[in-house]
Amino acid sequence: MLSLNDIAAAQLRIQGKVRRTPCVESPALSELTQVQLRLKLENLQFTGSFKERGACNRLEAMPASERARGVITASAGNHAQAVARHGARLGVAVTVVMPEATPLVKVTATRRFGAQVILNGANYDEAAELAARLGTERGLVYLHPFEDPHVIAGQGTVGLELLADAPDLDAIVVPVGGGGLIAGIACAVKETNPNVRVLGVEARRFPSMKHALESIPPPSLPGGKTIADGIAVRRVGELTRELTRKYVDEIALVDEGEIAEAVLVLLEREKTVVEGAGAVGVAALLHHRFDELQGKRVAVVLSGGNIDVNLISRIIEHGLVKTGRLVRIVVTVPDVSGVLSELTRVVAGTRANVLELNHDRAFSGAELGETLIELVLETHGFEHIDEVCKRLGAAGYRFAKK
Repeated sequence: MLSLNDIAAAQLRIQGKVRRTPCVESPALSELTQVQLRLKLENLQFTGSFKERGACNRLEAMPASERARGVITASAGNHAQAVARHGARLGVAVTVVMPEATPLVKVTATRRFGAQVILNGANYDEAAELAARLGTERGLVYLHPFEDPHVIAGQGTVGLELLADAPDLDAIVVPVGGGGLIAGIACAVKETNPNVRVLGVEARRFPSMKHALESIPPPSLPGGKTIADGIAVRRVGELTRELTRKYVDEIALVDEGEIAEAVLVLLEREKTVVEGAGAVGVAALLHHRFDELQGKRVAVVLSGGNIDVNLISRIIEHGLVKTGRLVRIVVTVPDVSGVLSELTRVVAGTRANVLELNHDRAFSGAELGETLIELVLETHGFEHIDEVCKRLGAAGYRFAKK
């Protein structure tokens, strides 16, 4: 298993090589979540995630004979960058197998550190199978991203820092993928102060740890697409499962829309860029997945910030729709001159901002002599949308809100 001494040793081993990230108070999110919230900003690591800790500890503890052979690993992106960076620092040749759908930002960053990147497989598990096989064929040392005591101990240093910076915490909320992060943090925290609750959060499409705690052996889930790609693991490790069973109090699940909302809230309210996997803890708190936390002192680990800018754009648009700040309204009008001017005058009277306007005569199915005008409006919320609809109705327009 793993001990507090292992984590303390890891803390000394990685000191000065991995950033000691801040744990900051968040008045804005405290109000939204109804807890006294602190954010552990692991997204500020040099490679953008907590994975630096485990990779650094594993490589630093590796004997020279193994370093000389070179290493291989599989990763959805964050572990890859961490191994590549610290491998380059120590002069270790690194090969990484990444799923074919890995965000470009993570692939590019890994190659920038000098690693050889092989894109293979639809998910992490398929990439891991190839990495293990290539490691055997080429005589490389396989570095598991979570099922490794040195890796888990490195991740556990997050827990030691949290207890040092906020010794009065009541609970810590941690994202869960393969389980390395929560296993390490939970061991560090519970062996130091067993009264602190350690709570895990998984994407509902990948409830691997939750299922593993109920099954022997851990099942392999079918998987699916998720914006929390960093925790999209179909099968957790045996070691991480047992540590989680021993130390973790509860695991909750969050939906894709809730994850996207959390990414947007962190961006808008905290000016902090966090990837989907890193935002699941905030999503769980925003939607009150855990009982008896109201008013309590809680820290949430923002585990990573490596998110594709195109995904951020889509998340922002979906978030604006969900919160009533973006709406599409299709209006049926007579196909005569002057109609558009009158329609926009009515909309302008509500002080909604027209972002897009499209005519559709040919494909809308409208009657001859009519046309559909699609309006995409920027609004202030659902009450504002209701006001726009009331004004359009009062002006005699037939319309549908999409």
